[in-house]
Amino acid sequence: MIARAGAGPLRRLVVLRHAKSAWPEGVPDHERPLASRGRRDAPAAGHVLADTDCLPDLALCSTAVRARETWELAAAQWGTPPPVRHDARLYAADVPELLEAVREAPAEAETLLLIGHNPGLEDLVLTLAGDSLDDALDDVRTKFPTSAIAVLAWHGTGWESLGPGTALLTDMIVARGKKGHGVRGR
Repeated sequence: MIARAGAGPLRRLVVLRHAKSAWPEGVPDHERPLASRGRRDAPAAGHVLADTDCLPDLALCSTAVRARETWELAAAQWGTPPPVRHDARLYAADVPELLEAVREAPAEAETLLLIGHNPGLEDLVLTLAGDSLDDALDDVRTKFPTSAIAVLAWHGTGWESLGPGTALLTDMIVARGKKGHGVRGR
């Protein structure tokens, strides 16, 4: 059941899968940088978040190089980026680990950005979303590619109240393009 108005302020969890990464020979997975396409798509993700009024109060980011570079390029598109917490638990995390990190966010942060990796992020979105607007849930089930952004909303007094099926998936956008424009859906 999705939490209704009156159960606390509207909160949004914005889930961003890192942009397309390179596969340089001999580089450990955690150290892989963004590919050329990723360097174009990450700023586009920043523009999409600004254009859709989804700028976060706080960001939680995996310590992997490709996730940190995605954060830096996306956040560079905003006037004043919010604080970021680089959290090693987010690298290769599954749903319980991701949810634990999210639930530790301060209540003052009403919009939280989570930057990490698949399959954990896709599984998290599918676990938390009790319903969606339009075809957003079907889009996530079909594919949650690099630079995908999922926006989950619910009413709660703190992040610890977020649980399976409690959020509404309001949007799923894939950031692509030269000039920072996103393409909705796949």
